[in-house]
Formats: sequence, C-alpha cells, structure tokens
Amino acid sequence: MKKFAILASLAGAMIFTANAGNTTKNNTTATEVATPAKARAYNVDLAKSEVKWHAKKVTGEHMGTIGVSNGQLLVNGNKVTGGTFTIDMNSIICTDIKDANYNQKLVGHLKSDDFFSVEKHPTATFTITKVKPIANAAAGEPNHTVTGDLTIKGITKSISFPATVAVKNGVATAKADITIDRSKFDVRYGSKSFFDNLGDKAIYDDFVVSLNVTAKQ
Repeated sequence: MKKFAILASLAGAMIFTANAGNTTKNNTTATEVATPAKARAYNVDLAKSEVKWHAKKVTGEHMGTIGVSNGQLLVNGNKVTGGTFTIDMNSIICTDIKDANYNQKLVGHLKSDDFFSVEKHPTATFTITKVKPIANAAAGEPNHTVTGDLTIKGITKSISFPATVAVKNGVATAKADITIDRSKFDVRYGSKSFFDNLGDKAIYDDFVVSLNVTAKQ
C-alpha cells in the first residue's frame, strides 16, 4: 500500500506539471499582439531641394539661398510624421546684389557675430515634432500644420507653420513659407527689439524662409 501511494503521488505531480506547462503556453499565445508599422526614413534629395531667404529693412530688402547639408522625412504609409534637417550656415548666398564687392560684404556681415555667428555655429537645425492635417484644405493650398524645434546660434525654439505636404510613388515633398523672428535667436543687429532710435537703419525682426524639399526612399 505504501508503495502504491508513493507511485500515485508521483503520477499526480507529473500531471500537474504538464498542465501547468500547457497553461503558460496558452497565455503566451493569447497575449501576442501585432507589431505596429514603423515610419520609414526618406533621405532629402539635395539636388532637388531648395531653401530661399527674404529679409527686409526700412530702406529696402535682400534675398538669397542657403543650403541643406542633409535631412530626412519620416513617412508612415502615405503620411509624413516627422523629420530632421541640417542647414549649412556657411552656404548663405545673396542673389539680389550684383556688385561682387558689395555682395561679399553683405554675406560676410550675415556670417559675423552681428547676425548668425557662423564660425561658432556653422549649422542650424530643424526637427519636426508634429504634422497635423488641415481640414478641408483646398487643392494647391497648405494641407498640414507642421510644428518643430528650430535651433539657430545654439538657441532652440518651437515654431509652427502651414505647409503643403505629399507622399506619392516613394517620393515625399514639402513646401512652406516660414516666418522666423530673428530676435528670439539673439540675432540683434539693427533690431528694434534690442536698440532704440535706429530710424531708417532698422532691420525688421521677421524674415521669411521658403522651403521646397524633395525626399526619396
């Protein structure tokens, strides 16, 4: 009898262990979930992308271009969800002044500590933090509001602006006219935000950057 009881106990323990193992396996299967789709990085096509700038002062205006050194748009399905851009501040060009010496003088001044301190801060960056569709946007008009962190001279500020964004056949595009307040980035020269009695020597704080970016898989 004693021998039989021991064997019965061992059999019961084996059955319990087997059932416990099956229960664990079933729970694991039941809690499995599908992995969410990840955004893909589309690299900016530098040859097909362009950034223009336009600044005004009391007595006139200047305009030109500046280069994107690298960048990406993050795409999930047919939607742009994020992105990063690096601007080469040494690539500033003025396009409206035809006199070579005057042109070079202006560009040198923009690169100096009076403006963008390019030697100390050779790049500016923009990181997209949010892309929100604009309801009932008309064809050809901005269809998204883009929000992101803009860094100039080591100072980072959040900005938002309307943009026309599209993804088609493995190509993402983004176009926008972005108004930037230079005084928020400690760009002081000729600014009424920092100096009084400038008269007709004042330069407006707001300047416009027109962005036309193409990115591919």
